[in-house]
Amino acid sequence: MEKVFRSQMMRLWLLVGLYLFFACGSEGFAQPLGPTKLTLMLDWFPNADHVPIYVARDRGFFRGQNLDIELLIPANPNDPPKLVAVGRVDFGISYQPSVTVARSQKLPIKAIGILVEHPLSTITFLKASRIRTPADLKGKRIGYSTAPTEVILFEAVAQSAGLTRDDYELINVSFNLTPSLLTGKVDAVVGAFRNYEINELALEGVEADYFPIEKHGVPDYYELVFIASDGFLEKRRQVAEKFITAVDEAIKFTKDHPETALQVYFEANPNVRKDLDGLAFRDTLAVFATSQDQSLRKWKDFMEFAFERGLIQNKPAPETLYENLIK
Repeated sequence: MEKVFRSQMMRLWLLVGLYLFFACGSEGFAQPLGPTKLTLMLDWFPNADHVPIYVARDRGFFRGQNLDIELLIPANPNDPPKLVAVGRVDFGISYQPSVTVARSQKLPIKAIGILVEHPLSTITFLKASRIRTPADLKGKRIGYSTAPTEVILFEAVAQSAGLTRDDYELINVSFNLTPSLLTGKVDAVVGAFRNYEINELALEGVEADYFPIEKHGVPDYYELVFIASDGFLEKRRQVAEKFITAVDEAIKFTKDHPETALQVYFEANPNVRKDLDGLAFRDTLAVFATSQDQSLRKWKDFMEFAFERGLIQNKPAPETLYENLIK
């Protein structure tokens, strides 16, 4: 009996020894686990809207949360919600309207954080067109790139100015918003970003102006949000909290140290147009998120607008559209 006992004890100590051998470094201390590897899909190709993301990755904010984030570029801006929903990527960047539409179609995603807190999308026109108010769009040709969202946004602005659908002509110009204005194919475009197309035209020596859509019949909404799937949040909520914490810290750093932040972005993306992206970044700083506390009212107001305008056919509970992970 005593021999059996000793044999069992020897086996136990052998197992303990093997554990310590593999768990400890050369100096006898346990080594920390490696960082959690995750993927984040951008909403489009790298641009000035993403400066805080590159700051988070390259200035150690993700690393400070023990995260290793791989940035992915989508083939299409509509890809992130779909790929996040099926677990092909962990996180994505998308738009509040897109999240609203996706959730109404039973796609199991939600917003977990904010990157840009107000719309960047505008109705843009050349100053030479003599358009001064939305009412001046009567009789004009309006270019758009994607339907139905941009069409619905324009119709809301037009209606708020007292125009009917017979008062203007909508023309699909694909993604050629700026060239269509410069060549005179259209008189104004909907969907141009105030931080990009306006500056792109200025660099061409052409003065342009715009109407902020949230000031003319469209409810204020979050331009860019971080998204995750319901399944990811159910299983790995703490990881998502760390991710948003790092993002929040990086946005604050970007606002406090804009020149350093922009340089980080340029170093990570050496082939971008520095003249254009520098101007775009300047015009985006003020609308980077001031906090990660998403507003229920903001989500509810846009959902009601989307339903009334026919952008969605079903109204999800507004509380299911987003989740605040940090305060």
